This record gives sequence, C-alpha cells and structure tokens, in this order.
Amino acid sequence: MLLLRHDELCVCELTHALGAAQPHMSRHLAQLRQTGLVIDRREGLWIHYRLNPALPHWIRAILEQTAGGTEAVQPFAADVAALDSMPNRPGAQRCA
Repeated sequence: MLLLRHDELCVCELTHALGAAQPHMSRHLAQLRQTGLVIDRREGLWIHYRLNPALPHWIRAILEQTAGGTEAVQPFAADVAALDSMPNRPGAQRCA
C-alpha cells in the first residue's frame, strides 16, 4: 500500500515505516520482485522499489481498491504516519 502512495521507496523507508528488520524486509521484497509485482533500482548503497509499471490494469485496480479501503485502518494508517515522520529520508545525505 505504501508503494501505491509513493512512487518509489528505499528499503530503509519500508523498514522504518513497518518496523521490520532489514533482512526480513529485503527477503519479502525479493519475493515480490521475483513474482513481477515490484521492480527495483540501485542507487549507491540503497535499493529502491516501486510497483511494476507493466502490471495488468486489473491488478493495479485491485491494489488501488485495497489501498482505498485500508488507508484509515490500522496498521496501515500507522505505517503511513511512521513513513511521513521518518528523519533522513533518501534524497538527504543518508537513510535513517
């Protein structure tokens, strides 16, 4: 849901927002990449993920409906708030 809200997120942003350990997050993102749901881009030490723009329209529609139905529900709302309050987000000198 965070990747729908933000065009692209660094692994460090996702770990901060979800409160997950980096190895755990990276493993799950690798699985999503293998299925073709997300694509990645390396920038120095950081790996950024985004939804695959080649996803079929019907998959994107399901994701958007799910996001719309969960945006005010926990833990999704807390994840958004955590990401929004993250210090040192990518684009600054380094991730938190």
